Amino acid sequence: MAEFLLEIRSEEIPARMQKRAGSDLEKMITDGLKKAGLTVDGARSLYGPRRLTYVAEIPARSPDVSEERKGPRVGSPEQALAGFMRGAGLSDIAQAETRSDPKKGEFYVAIITSEGRNSADIIAELVPDVMGKFPWPKSMKSGSSAFRWVRPLSSITALLDGAVVLFTVGGVEAGNVTEGHRRMGKGPFTVTGYADYAAQLEGEGHVVLSAKQRKKIILNNAKSVCQAKGLELVEDEGLLDEVAGLVEYPVVILGDMDPSFLELPGEVIRLSMRTHQKYFAVREPKSGALAPNFVVVANQVAPDGGKAIAAGNSRVLSARLADAQFFQREDAKKELINYYDKLDTVVFHKKLGSIRDKADRVAALARELAPIVGAEADKAEQAAKLAKCDLVTHMVIEFTSLQGQIGRLMYEREGGDASIATAIEDHYKPQGPSDELPTDPVAIAVALADKLDTLVGFWAIDEKPTGSKDPFALRRAALGVVRIILKNKIRLNLTSKRKEGPGGYYTQLALGKLANQRIVQGAKDKDAIVISMFLEIFAWDDDPTDFEAWKAGSRDILDAPYQFLPSDNNLVGDLLAFILDRLKGVLRDQGMRHDVIDAVYSNGGDDLLDITNRVCALQSFINTDDGTNLLAGYKRAANILRAESKKDALPDMAAPIDVAKLPQDEDKNLHRALIAAKTQIDSALSEESYGTAMTALSSLRPPIDAFFDGVMVNHEDADIRANRLRLLGMIRDTARAIADFDAIDG
Repeated sequence: MAEFLLEIRSEEIPARMQKRAGSDLEKMITDGLKKAGLTVDGARSLYGPRRLTYVAEIPARSPDVSEERKGPRVGSPEQALAGFMRGAGLSDIAQAETRSDPKKGEFYVAIITSEGRNSADIIAELVPDVMGKFPWPKSMKSGSSAFRWVRPLSSITALLDGAVVLFTVGGVEAGNVTEGHRRMGKGPFTVTGYADYAAQLEGEGHVVLSAKQRKKIILNNAKSVCQAKGLELVEDEGLLDEVAGLVEYPVVILGDMDPSFLELPGEVIRLSMRTHQKYFAVREPKSGALAPNFVVVANQVAPDGGKAIAAGNSRVLSARLADAQFFQREDAKKELINYYDKLDTVVFHKKLGSIRDKADRVAALARELAPIVGAEADKAEQAAKLAKCDLVTHMVIEFTSLQGQIGRLMYEREGGDASIATAIEDHYKPQGPSDELPTDPVAIAVALADKLDTLVGFWAIDEKPTGSKDPFALRRAALGVVRIILKNKIRLNLTSKRKEGPGGYYTQLALGKLANQRIVQGAKDKDAIVISMFLEIFAWDDDPTDFEAWKAGSRDILDAPYQFLPSDNNLVGDLLAFILDRLKGVLRDQGMRHDVIDAVYSNGGDDLLDITNRVCALQSFINTDDGTNLLAGYKRAANILRAESKKDALPDMAAPIDVAKLPQDEDKNLHRALIAAKTQIDSALSEESYGTAMTALSSLRPPIDAFFDGVMVNHEDADIRANRLRLLGMIRDTARAIADFDAIDG
């Protein structure tokens, strides 16, 4: 085996791209070598700010390949023989072997031999091809070459068993010379293999090649310099990854800042350090409060031990924090609620109004949701009005990612209610699939109201996600609704009225508030007037009127085309389906089977927690022996009914079963069992006790098994046959009261 070493050196590669680039290089080169017939051992990649490196063990030459190609039978027409010879590269049929088969007779076989190639030739073709197709998120051209790379190429090192592999990419010729650290060990260095390459670069070159090793050095040294001063590092894995991609030779320095800046919220200080300066925060071990220090990672050893570097970084940080102090003082001149009117100056969406318009809608909807989630209605409404106010403060305009946190801090300084303060920050959550969820009732009410208003609003203006495009993060909003409801075990009907207790029609209610708000503000869009009038009926009454009847009775009066809703006239149903798709994804992630989910979905419903409970109970049941056998019995019954239906041979299935026409004990036992099970199942379903319903269903297994073992369904007596088919209908209908068992595989 021969060692293959490849280094692609360029100007600084963005830190966020390095890890993926290393992985892509390793995969693309390895796959290319294997496709060329080479075995690849020990392939690995290294990445850093100025270089991507690949090393592996490969043979010096690819093996010869011998392939047999079967041809036509002996005596076949000339045209068939000519096609075979052309495909096999033969000039004469005599060059093919003749073989015999007892069944097919004699036929031709061509032996096609391909000679192996030198690995250096393979590499010389492969590397330029890989580099030309490399999947950088962004790339650029440099000089007169049309070749694109993330940054201008500096050099390429390509060695096979110590010898240079010759090729050119983007005007840069491969060789055996590389460079080290810009200031501390530039070189150049002539290398003979990976061991020599690593020894020279990590020695005189002052380059730590491994990103993992750079991270380890930074973390350990940062902890050490903090401990030496009696302090503690605030660890940040994301920042550690980024900083390790910014330096080739990490040198950790502890800096100081003016203690007066500690009056700023800790979130502001950490954000300024992390986002703008790439510093690590430092805290007091006992109190956990931030210390007036920071950790900066330099890319070189400074002659003065880093004092000048620390001082310079301190000045830059001080300037940013001084700005933050000014913004905080300016913002504190008014209470948070005083910023409410200013929200009208920020457009949420040109068809959906301003941020204040949205806040008004969310406040009204949060008040309606409050009783469902156990929150006080007044607090939920107040929290919703305050939740967006910090968007127009100086602090959030400067530090956008602190939206919600700044509002909470401002409200807390005013001595406000703790649950309202929590809701101001938490109503944005979750912002990702693994983000924390709001758990305080007021925060839950505002978070749900905010997300439902967003979803309904964009559905109303027909700005739904398409394919991979979701510019308004509506999938994230819907997933947030799902996760909040499941996490907090909230019983909430999104589109229908609950049988008992408060609540119902929440999507319609949100839509009604949107349309009514636009009318009140003098909207001239006649379509908006149409939907407003419709929703006055649909959203506020317990018994919504029929959509088509309403539309037919009002369209002429308004003399306006009905265009506000999608053409299928099912905005609410379409939105519910979108949310249920997100729930389906969550359930699949929890290990629920797709067919079990579909079986429950077929029975309808808009209570996400109830649907989840039904799916979990059904899957647990199907996984038992009773469940498996009962499913088989159900499928057998359903198949017989389906076959009879196709022949138009079913009796009146709505007619009552005549027990006198059930002559065998198996008939009577199944009938009694079905009546008893149906009673138990109906009672359990009304109480939403799905485990009890499944237990009642499982009691049917013995009588169903006995029925199919001992009874002929298609009896010659027409009355007996009809009543037995009705028994099968009872089996089907009893099971379908729980879920659509037809949708379950098995």
